[in-house]
This record gives sequence, structure tokens and C-alpha cells, in this order.
Amino acid sequence: MGFGKVDDETQQFEIITKCPTSDPLPILHKYYQSGDLMIAGIMSQVYTFINKITFKERPSAKLFDDPMLMTQLYQHIVALVFAVQEINDNPQNLPNVTLGFHILNSHFVASWTYHGSMELLSGWDRLIPNYKCGVENSPAAIIGGPNSDICLHMATVLSIYKMPQFIYGSSPMLSNHIQEEFFHRMFPDVAHQYNGILQLLLHFSWMWIGVVTLRDDNGERFVQNILPMFAGRGICCDYTETFPKLTFSGESMEMVEEGSKTISVIMGSTANVVVVIGEIQTMMVLGIIPNLAETMNMPVDIKAKVWIMTAQMDFTSFSFQRNWDIRFLHGAISFAVHSANHLGFQKFLQKRDPVTEREDGFIRTFWEEAFLCSFEKKDNDLCTGTEKLETLPGSVFERSMTAHSYSIYNAVLAVAHASQNMHFSRFKHSVMMDELRGNRLDPQPWQLHHFLRGISFNNSAGEEVSFSQKGDLVTELDIINWITFPNDSFFRVKVGMMNPQAPLSKRLSIHDDTITWPIRFNQAQPLSLCNENCQLGYSRTKKEGKQPCCYDCIPCPEGKISDQKDMDDCFECSEDQYPNSDKDGCLPKDKTFLSYGEPLGISLATFALCFSSITAAVLGIFVKHKATPLVKANNRNLTYALLLSLLLSFLCALLFIGQPNKLTCILRQTAFGMILSVAISCILSKTAIVVLAFMATKPGSSMRKWLGKPLASSIVLSCSLIQATICSIWLATSPPFPDVDMHSMTEEIILECNEGSTLMFYCVLGFMGWLAIVSFTVAFLARKLPDSFNEAKFITFSMLVFCSVWLSFVPTYLSTKGKYMVAVEIFSILASSCGLLGCIFTPKCYVILLRPKLNSREQLIRIKN
Repeated sequence: MGFGKVDDETQQFEIITKCPTSDPLPILHKYYQSGDLMIAGIMSQVYTFINKITFKERPSAKLFDDPMLMTQLYQHIVALVFAVQEINDNPQNLPNVTLGFHILNSHFVASWTYHGSMELLSGWDRLIPNYKCGVENSPAAIIGGPNSDICLHMATVLSIYKMPQFIYGSSPMLSNHIQEEFFHRMFPDVAHQYNGILQLLLHFSWMWIGVVTLRDDNGERFVQNILPMFAGRGICCDYTETFPKLTFSGESMEMVEEGSKTISVIMGSTANVVVVIGEIQTMMVLGIIPNLAETMNMPVDIKAKVWIMTAQMDFTSFSFQRNWDIRFLHGAISFAVHSANHLGFQKFLQKRDPVTEREDGFIRTFWEEAFLCSFEKKDNDLCTGTEKLETLPGSVFERSMTAHSYSIYNAVLAVAHASQNMHFSRFKHSVMMDELRGNRLDPQPWQLHHFLRGISFNNSAGEEVSFSQKGDLVTELDIINWITFPNDSFFRVKVGMMNPQAPLSKRLSIHDDTITWPIRFNQAQPLSLCNENCQLGYSRTKKEGKQPCCYDCIPCPEGKISDQKDMDDCFECSEDQYPNSDKDGCLPKDKTFLSYGEPLGISLATFALCFSSITAAVLGIFVKHKATPLVKANNRNLTYALLLSLLLSFLCALLFIGQPNKLTCILRQTAFGMILSVAISCILSKTAIVVLAFMATKPGSSMRKWLGKPLASSIVLSCSLIQATICSIWLATSPPFPDVDMHSMTEEIILECNEGSTLMFYCVLGFMGWLAIVSFTVAFLARKLPDSFNEAKFITFSMLVFCSVWLSFVPTYLSTKGKYMVAVEIFSILASSCGLLGCIFTPKCYVILLRPKLNSREQLIRIKN
């Protein structure tokens, strides 16, 4: 037992000690062309399943199963080769210098990426880092991609040598800022792209979205940093899911189970827009979803979603996905690094075949997968090498240069132009002539960084290519609309552009009418909302426990409108407008005042003129019969003054009709207060004389000395003087003025007279009311005094009418608005004046005109006796 254990340990020791002396497994897919100036490429086209490593035997090809090829990515290799050939064919580029390349496949695996990075630092076909024999040159620059992992892993090795690394596809998040100094990104800052997605969502009012990301640093950064920015602009995320991790280590069942959960969430959501944050191989996983949904008998068609994809993504698929349905992409929108159609590249593609391109370590594998044939004679479908690339559907291989290939092409040109500039600079400064080797270039990698910063040139596609001072490509993002066809082909239509250098409001430009939407939406712009829009005339109110994008709609309250959909709150119209019946717009208010052109104004003016005419007629009657006893009784001059006051009272009502102006506003209330105060003062004086006359008839009474004109005049003058004083103070301190009332009436602007001081207005009314109450009280007490021409009874009735009118005036006046408030005041003036005129003078006119026999001294003496 013991000896057996020792033998096992000895055997394992021999294996371990022999491994380092043996060459490691070679990279299966590579492409090399020698040159004076070398450009390397670490790219991925082939996935390889890796069996479990036990470290008990030497690594061998048995560790790897059959490779899984993505035929679309072969274009990246061809783009690099095409750019090198274009430069070599043009004698103006790098004269007397040939450009070479060294392309390695990394299998999307970290170990092979490290392997390839160290092989670039070794001699050709020999993995001995830092050892080279002959005239072999180190690469001047390395182009890496298309996903962030490849770039991240190769930076670990190559940054030590300060080599320029051109990143296409996805840029990794580096914690080591020193490594970042050697990166030259062929891709705009990802923040610009996320801002473009935000602007796109806002442009189409897609406020309810779903998000699917990769389970990596970029996905986590988007969820943690970018989604809150989206929320700040009113965009809500119904769900945030991750794609099932693409593994090649036998965990396919776990991947399918995880994918099923993601599909269930996507299908169960009401969000019609799904933002996909992924990388180039994400499209393969995305292609699995509709087929997996079909297998799961999902009731909702996943092709009804609008997919918004990042520029890192591109169409890729495995061979077993060749005949899968790609219609889920129909109507999708993606961002892409700006590219141009290069006709020379398409011609270059047509010339490539596996027979003549024997140095190409990728083409035979690509050819077999693309044309479903084999170069092995035992196979029935034998590859001839004469197959035509143009016969392949777009889902297998595209002949137009993609955005990723265009980035690779420009990266090669950038290296060539920077090297040429460096060569001329070194030639110009003769102090460095000793570093030149004839006409050959032998630049150190670190020297190229300076010349890559700020470089600008025109490529053969006719477009300007420029780099920032950091050495990153300055470019725009195209907005692409995907259109699929039944023959597994697709077409990319450029429908807009995102320019990161433009002002924020002008960065996004998009042509809505050129977009093709998913079939479900019948070419109408899709909606993606948590609930229906709140229509005009409604406002949003938050649902408790729900996201802000989920809300109820409530009608606007009275006096407010909403003239846009989904308004957070209704608002009031401007002062000169009012809401329409639907509360979705404002109508101009009509200016209104009590005018002579409307029935109400005509009626009141007619009444005022009629009553003033009647008053004038009564005055005329009294003047004509001034010598009669009835007229002479109770002070004839007071009667004339009272009639004149009533005449002016009826006429002053006309001041309230018509558009207010400065003069009429001043005269309205003051004239009305003064005139009626004089009238009531006359009535008070008349009543007081009746009382004093009765008291003076008593024997020994001392009241006789108070009778006569002085008493009557003093009463009228004193009362009028008090009211005049109140009016004078009013006019001196805060006089009435023309004004507009915007708020009292909903649909009208009221042109009115502002009293200036409401207190003074009510002081005028109050004093007039006090006079009326005193007159009513005195008249009521004197109503039964024995006298043939006692007016106290009639004055009592007249003051009762007067007080009733003005007591009811105050609440009525305060409860009405606009021109009807003016009409109430006019009516009160006319009614109270008419009450005084009718109650006091109707009986007298009856006697004077119809019973003249009663208007005689004899009749007066007979009645007394």
C-alpha cells in the first residue's frame, strides 16, 4: 500500500515537471502576414466548449469539443486585412514600408486571451515572451474586441509594454487607471449612448419600459446609475432582468431555466418597449428567447415588443440557430457607431476563397459553417471553394461593412497615419536619425500614443476620421431600424443620428416617418405606458403603492384646464380668459358693463326718464298752483326742493348706465348720496314743521318762535353739509375710479367703478339711512295729529317704502355681480325715489287736479270747524 502511494506521487511529479518544458496548446485560429510595421488583432470568432480540467494529465486537444462558430464575426478579420492591403497598395501611405498583421482568436475565454497576448510578445509560432530572432517586429498596436472581457484581459499583459490598444465593440470598466492610458476607444463614451436612449424614449413618449442587462459591471452600472436618471425624467422601469449567462461548461439546463424566468417576466409585462444592455454575443441569447417562448407555449407573441439595443450589440448567431425565426427583430431600434458603406470592401470580400487564402486560419472553418459543407473528402457535402458569399442570407453573413468592422478599418488607418506622422517627425528632427534603420520604421509602442492624440484624416470611404486629445475616436451614433424578411435576411435602415458634440437639445435627430414598427402595431407608433394617457381636461393623480408612471385620471376642477395629455395638475386660464366646457382650452372673456344697447339698460334708462318727466310735471303743477292752500301748506319752498331732489335722483340713475369713466365714477355715488340726502332732509324738515306747528297751537307754547323758514333751511343745510363733508373726505382720500373685475364672473370681464374706499361708501349710505330712520320715526309719531293738510301720514308711508328698499338693497347688492350689481343700485334709487314721489305727492296732485274744491281756504276752515 505504501509503495503504491509513493509510485502515484512520483508519476504526478513527472507529469508536472515535464509540462513546463513542453509547448502549450497552440491557438487554433490565427492569421499572420509579415511586414515592416505590424498590427495585431485579438478577436473572437469561435466559441469552444471546454471539458473539466483535472490537472492530472497534459493539456491536449481532447479537452476541447467541436468549436461553435459565429460566421458573422469573420467580417471583423476581413476588415483588418482589407485595411492593411489598402494601405500597402497606396504608395502615398507609409512609403517604402509594408504593413503586416497578426490576428489571433481568443475563443471569448480569458485564458486564451492571455495566451494570445503573450504570443504577440514572442517570436512567430513560438510562445517565448520577450524573445525574438531575426527581424521580427513587435506589434505597433493591438486591436481588441468585440466584447469588454477580451479587452480587459489583454490589457493586463499588454499595458505593461505600454502598447496602444484599440478597443472596438465594448469598452471595459477598468479599476486600474494606468492601463486606461493605453486604451484608444473606437466607441463614444457610453454615457452619450445612454443619454441617446433617454432622448429616444422621451421622443416617443415611452414612459413604461422593461430593462434586460448582462450580469456584468456594465449592466450593474446601468441599473445603479442610469436608471435613476431615467426616473428623474419620468420614465419608469417595470422590471430589470438579466440575460441567462452564456456558458459552455455543461450548465445548459440552468441557462434554459434562467432564460424561462426572464421570458415570463417580459411576457407578463405591459411594457411594449424593452431596453437591452448587452454586448455582441447578446444577440445570440436574444435569438433564443422567441424559440424558447414557442417551446414553452407562451400566449403572448414576443415579436410584439420594441427592442432598443445598444451599439455594442450586433447580429450574431451559432450554426444551430441558422434556421431560427429572426422576425422578433422586425421593428427593433438600435444604436451603432457611425459607419459608411465601403464599396471597395464588398469587392474585396468577393475575391476571398479558402483555396487561395491558405494563410487565413479562419476562412476554412468559416466556409464550412457558412455553406454547410466540409473540406474532408469523407463528407458528402464537399466544399469546392467556389461558393459565392452573395448567396448567403444576412443572418449567416453580411457583405456590407458593419459598424464594428468599420471601427476596425479606421483603427488600422489611424495606426498607419500616426506612424507616418511619427516617421516624418523623427526625420525632421535629425537628433533622432540614429534610430532610423534605412527606410524602415521601427517605432517603440509607447511613442505612438502622442501621435494618435488629436489625429485627423480622411478614409477611402470619403469620411473624416478624427481622434480626441485622449486618443479616442470622435464619432456620432447612428440610429438603426431593423427590418426582417421571410428568407432569414434583414436590412438595417438608418433613421436618425445621435451627435454627442451637439447641444443637448439638438443631439438626437430622428425621422419618425421612415421607421418600420413591429407588425402588431399596424405601422402606428407603439405606446408603452403603465396605463392610458390622461386626456385633455384631466390631470394625473398618483396611485398609492405604484410607480409614478402608474396613475389615475381625474377631471379638472371648476375654473381650471389641462391642454396637454398627462398633466400633473390643471391650471387656471389667464385673467382675460375662461375655461371652455371641456376644460381643455381657454376662451377670451367678453368685456361687459350695463350699456344703453341692451334690454336691461334700455329699460332702466326709460324708467329713469319717465319718472323724471313725471317729477318735472309734478313740479310744474305745484309751481302753477303755488298760491293754493295745499301748496302753501308745509312750506312751499321745501316742496320745491324735494321735487328738484327727486328729479335729480331719477336723472342721476343715468350715470350708472354706460361704460365707466373717471368722471362718471366720481359722480355716481357722491351725486346719488348727496341728492337723496337733500331729499330726505327736506322730508325731515317737513315733518318737523308739522310737529312744531301742532305744538305751537297750544296756548302759551314757546314753539312759535321756531316756526318759519329758518328752521326748515337749517335742517336741510345742516344735514346736507354733513353728507357733503363725508363725500369730500371720500373724494380727497380715496375717490372712486374706473376698474376691471377679472374674477367675479367666469366668462366676463366686468368694467366697473371701484368705490376706492368701501368704508366711505357705506358711511354715505349709513348717514342717508340714519336720516331716513329719523324721518320715519318723527313722521310715525306725527301721523295722527289733527290737521287738514297733515303730511305726516303720507311721509310715514313714503319713508317706510324708502327704508324697506334700502334695507333690502345691502344684501342684494352684495350677492350680485357685474352689471346686475349696478342694476340693483339703479333699481333701488328709482324705487326709493318713486316711493317718495308717489306716497307724498300723489294725494296732493289728486286734490289739485281732480278735487280742486278741496284746495280752498273755505274748505280748510270748514274742515277745521
